[in-house]
Amino acid sequence: MVSMASRPTNHPALLLNADFRPLSYFPLSLISWQEAIKSVFLDRVQIVSTYSRRVHSPSLSMEIPSVVALKSFVDLDRNPAFTRYNVFLRDHFSCQYCGVRKPVESLTFDHVVPRCQGGPTTWENVTAACQDCNLFKGGRSPLQANMQLLSEPHRPSVWELQENGRSFPPNYLHESWMDFLYWDSELEQEASSDGWWRMARDFHRN
Repeated sequence: MVSMASRPTNHPALLLNADFRPLSYFPLSLISWQEAIKSVFLDRVQIVSTYSRRVHSPSLSMEIPSVVALKSFVDLDRNPAFTRYNVFLRDHFSCQYCGVRKPVESLTFDHVVPRCQGGPTTWENVTAACQDCNLFKGGRSPLQANMQLLSEPHRPSVWELQENGRSFPPNYLHESWMDFLYWDSELEQEASSDGWWRMARDFHRN
């Protein structure tokens, strides 16, 4: 039993697949420190990195895991769920008519071919739209409303959603996570880990 006096309030662990990539970028694949420690003792994960803080029990003292990796590879579903949130993620949380990025609560989804004209509710006919553009378009097609779609709606892959999610860092990023969240960015953009850390920090300041 971990001592109550030693319990950290917020020390989540980044959960990686067996190939050392996050199971999900958005939302980020995080587990509680309690679940991380339990998984270590059940031999489900290996510890990759730790926090400087320790937890104690009568017979054990250990550093809290900050990054853990599954010992068995999980083959992710190649067909993501058709949800409002995944539509927004596919479209980079931007209105596909005016191009303005909006917070989730200010976005709606629009039927490109309106339902009143027989348009289906499918990946290929639903797009992210801000409330103003959705209201202006109404029950018309983009052609009828003289509006241009910035991208054609399509069925995304899990890989595409994962890549899009990397552009939206979560509110909390521990330094030990950065090599796994942006593991290929240094080669592609010649950016250091510190550069990515500053980018993620500045993202949340704006």
